[in-house]
Amino acid sequence: MATSLHSNRTSFLQILLAKPKPNTKNTPFSTYVPIRCGPRSNRGPLVKGRVLSIEAIQAVQTLKRYQRSDPTNLQTTVSKTLSRLIKADLIATLNELLRQDQCVLALQAFSTIRSEYQPELSLYAAMVKALSRNGMAEDIDRLIVDLEEAGGGVRWDDKGVITLVRAVIGSGSRESTVRIYGMLKKSGLLGSKDGEYMVGSLSKGLRRFGEVALADEIDREFGRFYKGNVVKLTV
Repeated sequence: MATSLHSNRTSFLQILLAKPKPNTKNTPFSTYVPIRCGPRSNRGPLVKGRVLSIEAIQAVQTLKRYQRSDPTNLQTTVSKTLSRLIKADLIATLNELLRQDQCVLALQAFSTIRSEYQPELSLYAAMVKALSRNGMAEDIDRLIVDLEEAGGGVRWDDKGVITLVRAVIGSGSRESTVRIYGMLKKSGLLGSKDGEYMVGSLSKGLRRFGEVALADEIDREFGRFYKGNVVKLTV
């Protein structure tokens, strides 16, 4: 029996040893293996600002956790959590809270940002849009009041103004639209060719909200900058 097993094992080894080896005499040895990737999906590039830093992610998670466990001290928690962040991470944290419709936290975060920096109008517009989605009309009006009180500290750039005007009118807030018109009129932005879109949007928006007198005033004073103005008034 032992002789038979030994014989079988020997035969198996002989088969392995007899297996022909690959011919490598004329083939140069190389460790490089070329890799060719197939076509990528149709997914576009990542949107700028959507990649959060570790600090911003931790801030969002901390704020949401404390909102559930200790909402009474939320304002203090938000201030302590965000005070150690740099401006870029502060903005990223706020934008992520808005994306998740965490509007209560976003309002607290926005307040913290305003205490250290003057937010751009595009950030006000992002707040208005999120608050509108969540039916927080009173908070929109308070936000625009805060913007009005900020006065000269705000940089009224054309792009930011247009974004804000669209957001406020889209939210359906009559009061905030009237305030925006007053601020723009005071700033002088409506009296230029760059204010054409703003003039037209405000005129239509105010008329839709029943503020016919103000809409007529816009058409009368700034209608020459609004090519789409079809309302002809006599002075």
